[in-house]
Amino acid sequence: MDLLVLAVLPSVILFAIIYHCDKKEKEPLGFLLKLFFFGALTIPFAIILGNLLESFFRELVDADSYLFFFLDNFIATALIEEGGKLFVLKKATWKHPAFDHSYDAVVFAVAVSLGFATVENIVFIIGEPVSTAIARAVFSIPGHVIYAVFMGCWYGRAKLAEKVSKTEKRKHLRRALFIPVLLHGFYDFCLSTEDDVFIYVFMVFELLITILAIIKVRKLSKEDRPINEPEAESIHECTP
Repeated sequence: MDLLVLAVLPSVILFAIIYHCDKKEKEPLGFLLKLFFFGALTIPFAIILGNLLESFFRELVDADSYLFFFLDNFIATALIEEGGKLFVLKKATWKHPAFDHSYDAVVFAVAVSLGFATVENIVFIIGEPVSTAIARAVFSIPGHVIYAVFMGCWYGRAKLAEKVSKTEKRKHLRRALFIPVLLHGFYDFCLSTEDDVFIYVFMVFELLITILAIIKVRKLSKEDRPINEPEAESIHECTP
């Protein structure tokens, strides 16, 4: 029971923080729970596709090489997981009437991401010591929230650009995928190498990206505006 609480509690706390920052108009909790559930549903697909790609890459390159670590973490893990999250996010929210403010995109993306992260966390800590649960609570789940913040930022910009420029909309949707993939892939790559240099790089990266995500959430919350507001597409850049 203690491990289950440790697996779920970080998601509750982090989502409460993101939800609290939605100052203009709170999103329906029932809808957010659905997004959480949809995010959790991407887990089986991520596992199946990820394992297939990992096996393919093991046949393709040396499994102890940096090239394998790159392919495995950036493609078999980050691209598959973040791609699944963005897919259900867009299917469930793009035309939903609750998606009427720019910050909504962040709330929605975090709800989907935490659905994935919470179930993944429960699976990973079963039979493991408490230290594993604590480590994942400190690093893994906040990591998924950070990727979701940047996904939501660009996803919101895509929605703002929908009636202005189809080209801009597509560009922002691509960024909503590839920025989180790069962040997620680099996070996993550094840890997978088990190299002291990359571990130090990871620690610096984790600190910087956490600070940037906090700053980004505060700015996005402060600059929250209706989707159909004139010139709303001029909202600030989302690049880390």
